[in-house]
Amino acid sequence: MASTNLDHALTTASVIVAAKDQVSSDLAGEAVILNLQTGKYYGLARVAARIWELLKTPTRVANIRDTIVHEFEVAPERCERDLFNFLQQLADQQLIEIKDGIDP
Repeated sequence: MASTNLDHALTTASVIVAAKDQVSSDLAGEAVILNLQTGKYYGLARVAARIWELLKTPTRVANIRDTIVHEFEVAPERCERDLFNFLQQLADQQLIEIKDGIDP
């Protein structure tokens, strides 16, 4: 069962994917997203844009964390904390779907 908000606890095993009701574009390493339901635009800087790119296909939170730790100089604990905060913001804006218990 997919959810666009965090009704249940988000874990590193959760599978996340970009919501269908949005369009996004890469802008020289950054990204812009338009929520088609609300008409709101969102701008993402470099690291957030990379996370967004990873969300174009269903991906486990742990895989996103590991990719960001590998590609950017960040401690795994800080990366995970910041990633959970970012995913919460995306969920609050209905830009992602959380698909717990589903293989990516």
